[in-house]
Amino acid sequence: MIEVQNLSKRYGRTPAVDRLSFTVRPGQVTGFLGPNGAGKSSTMRMMLDLDSPTGGRIRINGGRYRELRDPLRQVGFLLEAKAVHGGRSARNHLRWLARAGRIPERRVREVIELVGLESVADKRAKGFSLGMGQRLGIAAALLGDPGILLLDEPVNGLDPEGIRWIRDLMKRLAAEGRAVFVSSHLMSEMALTAEHLVVIGHGRLLADLGMAEFIERHSRSYVRIRTPEPERMRDVLTAAGAQVRQADDGSLEAFETDAARVGDLAAANGLTVHEVSTWSASLEEAFMRLTAKDVEYRAGAAR
Repeated sequence: MIEVQNLSKRYGRTPAVDRLSFTVRPGQVTGFLGPNGAGKSSTMRMMLDLDSPTGGRIRINGGRYRELRDPLRQVGFLLEAKAVHGGRSARNHLRWLARAGRIPERRVREVIELVGLESVADKRAKGFSLGMGQRLGIAAALLGDPGILLLDEPVNGLDPEGIRWIRDLMKRLAAEGRAVFVSSHLMSEMALTAEHLVVIGHGRLLADLGMAEFIERHSRSYVRIRTPEPERMRDVLTAAGAQVRQADDGSLEAFETDAARVGDLAAANGLTVHEVSTWSASLEEAFMRLTAKDVEYRAGAAR
């Protein structure tokens, strides 16, 4: 288990992390979300004692990371997949880590097979693609068979098969009782993988709750309507108290109503409809709504 208590980090006068508190529990995948510059990387580095906090503390299994006995057996991590000596083969890189962590060499073979690097295990890492580098980084994280995993953007560079593989792997490891803490910008993958979410913005905690509750609390479901009479339909729905907006494909999206009510209104007003369906809110929509004021970098409109 990881306990973050009132954690702060400042770089000069700039706060990167601001009195942040949350817990990463075993038996589930916890997603760590936030816009660029939110403080996610700083938080994960402080978890591993790579950076020192300005205030607060982090406890991993009751102590600081640097105090753990056989840390590779307790915490596996992937922060930067390319943090490998380019002249070493994948096998020798893992052997070096295994010896440093007092891990049996047979485990090297096991993790190479687990991540699918058997065919390139004896090739130098400097020739690896981004996806192969990610697989090697994940193999290093799993080397000690740890009970806690910290993974920063683990799907970067992976093809669709690789993305599905790492998704299933994280869920399986959590089902075995491990604590899996993963940061990613891919909302579609996070929605399929994480059971719990920790969301931060400008270094502050914005949300710490289950996936379903987060989506329900921070977004809205709507009724999608396709009709050859969108203007009349909009007027009827608005008069009935619904909020209506037009989607890019010309369909209408009605809030504060339901599909049955829309159908009744269409029938009562002689309106033709080609589709009336309920659409559930998405993690992406909920995240964007919650963090709208915390985005540090915004793209301008195209000209």
